[in-house]
Amino acid sequence: MKENLEKKRFQKNPIKGTKFTIAVSSAKGGVGKSTFATNLSIALKNIGCKVGLLDADIYGPSLPKLFSINGKPESDGQFLKPILKYGIQCMSIGFLTDEQTPMIWRGPMVTSAIKTFTQKVAWKDLDFIIIDMPPGTGDTQLTFAQEISMDGVIIISTPQEIALQDVKRGIKMFDKLKVKIIGLIDNMSHFIGDDGKKYAIFGEGGVKKTAEEFQKEFLGEIPINPEVGKQGDMGSPIVESKPDHEISKIYTSFAEKIKSTYL
Repeated sequence: MKENLEKKRFQKNPIKGTKFTIAVSSAKGGVGKSTFATNLSIALKNIGCKVGLLDADIYGPSLPKLFSINGKPESDGQFLKPILKYGIQCMSIGFLTDEQTPMIWRGPMVTSAIKTFTQKVAWKDLDFIIIDMPPGTGDTQLTFAQEISMDGVIIISTPQEIALQDVKRGIKMFDKLKVKIIGLIDNMSHFIGDDGKKYAIFGEGGVKKTAEEFQKEFLGEIPINPEVGKQGDMGSPIVESKPDHEISKIYTSFAEKIKSTYL
């Protein structure tokens, strides 16, 4: 009886209207999860996939700024309608609140918001929904891992040890919760100077070593490029605004790998 109740309590449900749910995560903040999630979503769209993007960071939503979305989603009284931007179906708590309003919520309220976004949003005919996870290993991660059918998670990190300490905790969390880790991305891995030389500002090789340590796939590197931040601040991610840019081509290669793996 107790076992049946436990199974019912943590029964995993798919997100209606979607085929595959892919999370972008890292237990560390500030490593570029949102930038990666937005650009990966557009790259998948560009190669013919139907894509949704859910900003699951309740306390610090980034999607409204990164996609320059100022409107509020419509509702039919039962379901919220995603906002369509750059061909992506989008949802964020930031669409429902003022930009500078702090979300002073306890854990149960966060969990309730996540359930609303996964169960009460009219996602339609998606090949992929990309989940932009918040930092940490708390309520949001547990809600998705225990109650939502997730097909995989991409772990983002920068190379320095202070970031990798938290990332390792995140890997162990997803392993413990039996969520497939697609692989690790080394973000802001290096900078190419005007002299053409490679500068490993945050260290070198740490993410790849971590992938090997935990027997996960190392998916590759994304170098630092000022244009990425500039375009993000303008609300037009680099894959959308400059699809032929070298960074955009890296995102396209990641998208092609995801598409070939799942579709």
